[in-house]
Amino acid sequence: MEPGFDEFLHVPARLAIVAVLAPADWVEFGFIRDSVETSDSALSKQVSALAAAGYVAVRKDQDKRGRRTFVQLTPQGRQAFQRHAAALQRIVALAHRPPEQPVREPGGGAR
Repeated sequence: MEPGFDEFLHVPARLAIVAVLAPADWVEFGFIRDSVETSDSALSKQVSALAAAGYVAVRKDQDKRGRRTFVQLTPQGRQAFQRHAAALQRIVALAHRPPEQPVREPGGGAR
């Protein structure tokens, strides 16, 4: 497997959530839900898994609109995402390389 590839983070729902969080500070739960097009319960399950792994922090605030939940990548989560994204880029780069030509042995045989 490619160095830096994170199987836990590669789960599509988790990867989408972390990608939404990467360029931001604290992100409101509803914005993440709408961005990744999932339900509250599915998002909550994935955010809980990411928090248990130390990849995200969760904050709950109370204001005049009610209780709101915010999510943020932790430094560990940010590093994991950067490593994983780099691993994916290396994998994709392999698809763009020209095919290798077989090496011909003296006498005509291929190696």
